[in-house]
Amino acid sequence: MPDIVYPFAPPAVVSVPVVGRTERFPVHRIYCVGRNYEEHAKEMGFTGREPPFFFLKPADAIVVAEPGQAATIPYPSLTSNLHHEIELVVAIGTGGKNIKAPDAAKHIYGYAVGLDMTRRDLQNDMKKQGRPWCIGKAYDHSAPIGPITPAAQAGDVNSAPIWLQVNGTDRQRSTVAKLIWNVAETIEHLSAAWELQPGDLIYTGTPEGVAAVVRGDTLHGGVDGLTPILVKVA
Repeated sequence: MPDIVYPFAPPAVVSVPVVGRTERFPVHRIYCVGRNYEEHAKEMGFTGREPPFFFLKPADAIVVAEPGQAATIPYPSLTSNLHHEIELVVAIGTGGKNIKAPDAAKHIYGYAVGLDMTRRDLQNDMKKQGRPWCIGKAYDHSAPIGPITPAAQAGDVNSAPIWLQVNGTDRQRSTVAKLIWNVAETIEHLSAAWELQPGDLIYTGTPEGVAAVVRGDTLHGGVDGLTPILVKVA
């Protein structure tokens, strides 16, 4: 078979550093869970335990906060209301379809801290028109993430505190135990709709306290037991 020739250079593989290892985690897809903390659902105008729903971001929306360093993201175009959403991120190491919740842990490579940055005004406009949210959620630089901690080293992330500070002041503070759909349940629902692949990332949802950031702000967030994330808005 002849060598494949492309009309231009293929994009580089998007990857995330792994704590304590020289290898990097190659990113396949980014799945995000919407309104997965009750208090956040309420602040967005919803109540109750609704069925889980998902949206996607492109892999190249990733912005990596390398170990011990701050990541920089540009303030995005078309918005005047950029919101932070701190999240526990689950990294899939073994793929599968129709994974049952009791088996979910066997498919998890590790965990990281991430931010689902959101052009809230654009998202709200799309909601009002009954149109997809992509322009509000799936834009360039919208998925900052810190290093991935292998699952065996991460401790009990399912009950860990989760928090975010902006310029040193608390904005979000809760616990992963308050997820409406926990990590295992999320994997069960997600894998019924898509066949999960090694390299998939799942942003599991954000607690209450989402709010706007502006140019010059510094975001510092974490999930206890994982490497925190530090992001500056340019």
